[in-house]
Amino acid sequence: MEELAQLGLRLRSARTAHGWTLDRLARSAGISPSTLSRLESGKRQASLELLLPITRSLGITVDELLVSSSPDPRVQRDAWERNGMLVQPLSPEHSPVHTYKIRYVPRPPIAELGSHDGYEWLYVLSGRLRLQLGEEEILLRAGEAAEFDTLRPHGLSAVGPEDAEVICILNDAAVNTHAEHHAAARAEDHPAPPGRQLS
Repeated sequence: MEELAQLGLRLRSARTAHGWTLDRLARSAGISPSTLSRLESGKRQASLELLLPITRSLGITVDELLVSSSPDPRVQRDAWERNGMLVQPLSPEHSPVHTYKIRYVPRPPIAELGSHDGYEWLYVLSGRLRLQLGEEEILLRAGEAAEFDTLRPHGLSAVGPEDAEVICILNDAAVNTHAEHHAAARAEDHPAPPGRQLS
């Protein structure tokens, strides 16, 4: 029963990472919303016949939904530095939801803001973080969180005097966009550690 519950949680996580409702995924996979709901809650036995159309719709493999048999659940990935940030991945590389701890150094407001598809949420652990959203500038202090439309031009930087440490959660669409920007910049910079990265 525990394995079914874990598979259901992974399925729900993959669906919400895409920003899809139960109805949308069920329609795409050709199953009923109630069947999908029971799968996610662990009340329905999973079968390949059910999982294959669901994973195809989400663009993932059945293996990604199966409970890992790894004896060590710790995430062990190297941090990297780029554009005044120290980025420490806190989730496995192929997780449908990507979590990072990021340290921003104090700097002036960002002149060229970027936008991208996807979902972004952050929580300030320490310091003061400047969130620029178009013409708007918001100051976030330790203990404050923010979620924003990443299609709006935006930028993040520490206000100072100390660095700002932030927990940031992104879905695949946001990480892939950052990775594409990073790959383009890498041609003019030093080689980076393997894996998908934030630019």
